[in-house]
Amino acid sequence: MPIVLRGDNTHMPAIQLTPAQRKEHRALAHHLDPVVMIGNDGLTPAVTKETDAALNAHGLIKVRVFSDDRTARDTILQTLCDALNAAPIQHIGKLLVLWRPQPAKERTVDEDRKAGPRDFKVLSYSKRAGQRPEVKTLRVLGNQRLTPGGKVKRAKAPRQLSLKKRSQA
Repeated sequence: MPIVLRGDNTHMPAIQLTPAQRKEHRALAHHLDPVVMIGNDGLTPAVTKETDAALNAHGLIKVRVFSDDRTARDTILQTLCDALNAAPIQHIGKLLVLWRPQPAKERTVDEDRKAGPRDFKVLSYSKRAGQRPEVKTLRVLGNQRLTPGGKVKRAKAPRQLSLKKRSQA
């Protein structure tokens, strides 16, 4: 597939980073392994789609290009950045580093979800006078309750209503 460049032959990605931001991203990308490999076929739509999916999942990725031509790797980097609205971080050897801010993940609220575990501090007083009370931390699960005496018991199941009361409610 041929690489399409802009008519004015300028390579300006949509995301502009300061040198300090680029340096920070380079440091974060140092330990990463390449997640996208570009082979002899070059930049295909499938490679672009995989790169887009990797940027959505990780935000900062490395791409390995198995090509010996440096100018081809430069054009691949610029084309990926322009097509995917990403910022070029680094091009060193056959590795390209790209960054794009990750989209915010939507959190679904489950109405049926019960309460999670809670930690309570309980004071237990000694029978001998002059002793400090002992502080215990008790974990109470969602199906348990803490009694006034400081013991953990299972929560009581809601009472079954009679047919008469259910019909009135």
